[in-house]
Amino acid sequence: MARSSFYKMILMESDSDEELEIIANLAMEEEISASHGRSKKRRTFIRRDRLQAGADLFRDYFAEPPIYPHKYFRRRFRMSRDLFCRIQFAVEAHDPYFVQRRDGAQKLGFTSIQKITAALRMLAYGVTADFMDEYLKIGEATVLKSLKRFVQAVISIFSEKYLRSPNNEDIARLLAEGKNRGFPYMLGSIDCMHWKWKNCPASWQGMYSGHFHEPTIILEAVASYDLWIWHAFFGLPGSHNDIKVLERSFIFSDLAQGRTPPVNYTVNGHNYNMGYYLADGIYPQWATFVKTISSPRGNKRKHFATAQESARKDLERAFGVLQARFAIVRGPARFWKLETLKDIMMACVILHNMIVEDERTNNGEEDFEYEQLNEPLEPVTLGATNDFNEFIQRHHSIRDRETHSQLQLDLVEHLWQLHSEA
Repeated sequence: MARSSFYKMILMESDSDEELEIIANLAMEEEISASHGRSKKRRTFIRRDRLQAGADLFRDYFAEPPIYPHKYFRRRFRMSRDLFCRIQFAVEAHDPYFVQRRDGAQKLGFTSIQKITAALRMLAYGVTADFMDEYLKIGEATVLKSLKRFVQAVISIFSEKYLRSPNNEDIARLLAEGKNRGFPYMLGSIDCMHWKWKNCPASWQGMYSGHFHEPTIILEAVASYDLWIWHAFFGLPGSHNDIKVLERSFIFSDLAQGRTPPVNYTVNGHNYNMGYYLADGIYPQWATFVKTISSPRGNKRKHFATAQESARKDLERAFGVLQARFAIVRGPARFWKLETLKDIMMACVILHNMIVEDERTNNGEEDFEYEQLNEPLEPVTLGATNDFNEFIQRHHSIRDRETHSQLQLDLVEHLWQLHSEA
């Protein structure tokens, strides 16, 4: 009875996951043994030197000078050390779990660097939770908990900035870049990516299996020329196609409600008031999409199809870079809960955008100069509408097939004119 009270006291005071797990198992085994009147074999205790592992990790990458130079840090952590430290400080301030504390035995626990490194290594390499045990001296339970809390913290802290819709300045830069590439007032490219779900529950496998013939989860995204992902909608079963995902996503909800900056431009003598995205053939003929021409005939149409397919590769490149940086979304997902997979995917997208921004700054790329535009773009946000009729009118204008066809024809002529003048 006294030992049982001692276990309860340690459980209340300890913050070490390994220690909590061991004590809980010992208490449970003693209760089972007492109820059955026989003894059971106790679990083997692994005494990990977490303090020495933390010191080794700090000396390898964070000391001045570190053992491994910057290029090794960039390769193994998928980001610069400055960006890692920025994320570390923000996560520590947001979640006390990552602050180093003493456990019930008054021993120092893991540092935030150890926990975040374990989480990032799982995201970057797609390895199992106990893969880092030999180097970081962190058990499987602690690694899994660190990963889940880390991705939740990243979403809570950084999603407002790094998973936002384009603001006025962003739209001006995107439209100017699209104009330079022959597609005036293009906002980016849209497409879907499938993530295989290895541990999909058996009762759900039929719903999540589509043309891949295995359970997958769909990510719909919009990306620009610089690989920044402006829109991410994740979680629908793999049995859906791109059109069904589009119907469920929120990509045009702000546009229908009048919450986006208005865009007015002229192509080949015709006026338009909405930006557009480059899309593949499965997407519907909406005014907000510009698709390629299948089996084009004539030099004009062939040139347009080549230019559209070339520019639409921006999103394919973004998907490729995202999967190269975070192998966890390239390989099969091994988690059981859909909520965990959603947190992991959205956190990877946010970290991807943070890395894009950081590398853009480190490479010395100059900020966009709005004075270089022939026609200054100063979009002003419209006030949200509460009029149902106005909402319906905007909804129909987004899906206008005539505008889609006319815009495609005008872009064919526009691109051919640019080609002739080159």
